[in-house]
Amino acid sequence: MLKVPLKVTYAIFATLDLALRYGEGPVQARTIARRQTIPPRFIEQVLHALKQGGIVDSIRGPQGGYVLRQPPAEVSVAVIVETMNGQAEPETRESGTNGRALQPPHREALLSKLWDRVYQAEQEILSSVTLQSLIEQYTELEQQRAPMYHI
Repeated sequence: MLKVPLKVTYAIFATLDLALRYGEGPVQARTIARRQTIPPRFIEQVLHALKQGGIVDSIRGPQGGYVLRQPPAEVSVAVIVETMNGQAEPETRESGTNGRALQPPHREALLSKLWDRVYQAEQEILSSVTLQSLIEQYTELEQQRAPMYHI
């Protein structure tokens, strides 16, 4: 049900790249784009939005790039999604009638409560996932991919 725009996916992977290298110094945008297969024309827009949202800092100069402002365990996916999408609130009213009769108020209230519950569940899940937990999942997947040689 949750529709995730591509820019949000790019933002999650860009911040994950920075989280994997947290404390090692700045990472250049083109390096993130290459490693995460993010089109170069989007990476700067994504990183700019993340900077505006207070998730990353940029450092100028030849050795410059981007760094996470906080440790990976303190950055939730919910914050990244909200930064890229704006504060998403469930819609409670239908706009326009498209030639149909207006719906009775009780139908709107019924659906409004349902969408509120869906929104709250999404927020709980996204808030519970941090960049640190994504690093752990990533590491586990990498270990599964690595060939095991037994002698």
